[in-house]
Amino acid sequence: MHRWCVASLTDAIEAGLHEEENRLKTEQSVLGLDARDEVTLHELLASTLHAASYGVHREVRYPKARKHRRRSVGDRCDLVLTPDGRTLEVPETASTLFEDETAVALEDAFWLEVKVVSQFTEVGGNPAYSSNLLSTVREDVTKLSMDKGILHAGLLILLFTATAEIADHDLGIWQDKCLEKGLPIAAPTSRVIPISDRLGNQFCTARIYPVRHY
Repeated sequence: MHRWCVASLTDAIEAGLHEEENRLKTEQSVLGLDARDEVTLHELLASTLHAASYGVHREVRYPKARKHRRRSVGDRCDLVLTPDGRTLEVPETASTLFEDETAVALEDAFWLEVKVVSQFTEVGGNPAYSSNLLSTVREDVTKLSMDKGILHAGLLILLFTATAEIADHDLGIWQDKCLEKGLPIAAPTSRVIPISDRLGNQFCTARIYPVRHY
């Protein structure tokens, strides 16, 4: 079984975000990282983690969703990671000609949900900032923690704010509220990436909260 290091995952994400931010500065881009939608940032994260030698598998069905025979049915996880660029097990192909005996089992992979929240958007201050942070992201913690087929999981929050202190304060409140509700999050690993001020945000805080099981 692979021993996952959340700090190493966070380091890889930090490096990728720094690199992309520097590229945008060099190009004098009008739009920054904080103007991208969540799906586009997922693509950047996938590319970044792949460059760090992880296997990256996007939009993978949760193990408990596999009771449905139709592959289009069931919740999906944003990013599922495997060590050393390896493939991910496809249980439906077990004992068939398509089975990959070198693939990583679902329970040995790292399941990572990603949420992006910005204090400022292209239209100004984000009126949904607090609700997005305090309610929406908690749903992913619940999904990850309730699936018995997942042993290694985390929630990555990319928080774009005017100052790093605002992000630290607001994520602290989010963390406290999660713990008050009994959500099984562990101590996070966090990195702060300065970004050019295009919308009002000057920092991106990348924080991964490991998620345990109920």
